[in-house]
Amino acid sequence: MKIETLLPLGKTDPGLRATETPLDVTTVAEDARLVEEIGYDSLVVEETKDDPYVVMALAGGATTRLGVGTAVAMAFPRSPTITAMSAWSIQKLTKGRFTLGLGSQVKGHIRRRFGLEYSPPGPWMREYVQAIRAVWDCWQNGTPLDHHGERYQINLMVPLFNPGPIEHPDIPIHIAAVNKYMSQVAGEVADGIRAHPVCTPKHITETMLPAVRDGAAKAGRTLTDFAVSMKPLVATAADDQALEEKVRDVRARVAFYASTPGYRAAFAAHGLGDLADELAVLSKQQRWEEMPGFITDEILHTYATVGTYDEIADRLWERYDGVVSDIEFSIPVRGPEDKERLTDMVKRIQREGTKVLT
Repeated sequence: MKIETLLPLGKTDPGLRATETPLDVTTVAEDARLVEEIGYDSLVVEETKDDPYVVMALAGGATTRLGVGTAVAMAFPRSPTITAMSAWSIQKLTKGRFTLGLGSQVKGHIRRRFGLEYSPPGPWMREYVQAIRAVWDCWQNGTPLDHHGERYQINLMVPLFNPGPIEHPDIPIHIAAVNKYMSQVAGEVADGIRAHPVCTPKHITETMLPAVRDGAAKAGRTLTDFAVSMKPLVATAADDQALEEKVRDVRARVAFYASTPGYRAAFAAHGLGDLADELAVLSKQQRWEEMPGFITDEILHTYATVGTYDEIADRLWERYDGVVSDIEFSIPVRGPEDKERLTDMVKRIQREGTKVLT
């Protein structure tokens, strides 16, 4: 299993609460070198408060071995041609170490944060990826640009705006997914899928991966080297007392995600669809502090991996071996002892395991 991390090290999904330590764009280069020293396979960035392509360019330029990628960048607010150029530039900078992870975002953000008209994200994402690949094919091979779809008509590429071929043109594209349809789209057109943190091993293996296989079969593709990546929900700390606070935060995150209609399928897979509906009502009423009380210990452990620093690496391995190929995890590094501990955790997670897809 490969292991990746976000910055800063030890960052957790904030869910209902603000991130304790936000990413500092001024230290990305230094932090990326530390991640490479620790032995990580890759460093990824979410699109939240900083431009993910700027962050990955800083990280890629400061390292020599470390993979870098967006996990994920928003697709639809950007033209496919603009996204194609950002990825092309970083791939050229890093000499082939970049992975383009794309996400669709939910309706409220598409309409009210980005000011776009909303349409079904699955077909939109399929065409978006196809358009990006058409642009790359034009730049690399001189193929006339001629993409005609339901949403995009792209057929103009003059020399002034054509960056030309690069040494490593095969840029992997990963698609963020929760539901069956987007998983199928990933199988059709992408090189990997990025499961949402609420996607349990059961949901991934019984719903998402069969849909990936269906999509690949529909497109006549093989799934050799297809990646299944995930940032799991984790509660971990040095000792049991500190762990209690982390569990409180993760319980709140599970409640927050359960209240989001777009993630309902991951809860319905465990018979918790009615709970998700109830929490959705509470969220609309902004009764945020009541919501974590609905997440019992059984539900918590269904969606999160919990353990002390001495336990957590092995528990992640046991939970996700054969389920994902790439997993995100880290702890804060405040000194040499933390660095040594995290280096050991990384090695324990990087064990050879069961192949996810064949």
